[in-house]
Amino acid sequence: MTLDLIIVIALLVLGVLFMLVEIFLLPGISIAGIAGAIFLTGGIAYAYLFMGATAGNISLAASAATLGITFVWLLRSKSLRKISLNTNIESTVDNTSLRKMAVGDTGIAVSRLNPIGKVMVNGVVAEGKSVDGEFIDEDTGIEVVKIETYNVLVKRKININT
Repeated sequence: MTLDLIIVIALLVLGVLFMLVEIFLLPGISIAGIAGAIFLTGGIAYAYLFMGATAGNISLAASAATLGITFVWLLRSKSLRKISLNTNIESTVDNTSLRKMAVGDTGIAVSRLNPIGKVMVNGVVAEGKSVDGEFIDEDTGIEVVKIETYNVLVKRKININT
């Protein structure tokens, strides 16, 4: 009986530890979560099978209470604050070069727009996006349709040289 109790307690403690590791350190479905579920289920099943229904109910309630209490305790403790990211990013992307462009300006595609790539308009290289999703090959003439915050919407320039 004592050995059964030690086995159940060990399985439940391992299960709770692995579940807490899964929740706080390795989020997602990983080996720790699977191991925690297996250990918890195994400990509870072992208690039901070898120690009776009362011991099984007690182990089920004790493991649920232990998991809940340690979860809340870890959330309120300062240990998570030590490993969490506290830095705020205040910098922004410099997009002042886009002010040198205007709707209707023409240029060339520096790289293939598939549908996003690099374009050069008025000597400024910027990220360009094909307005209709069309692929535009490198060194093809383009025309600016719209200027957005960080890129320009372009279309293939139609050459009328007849």
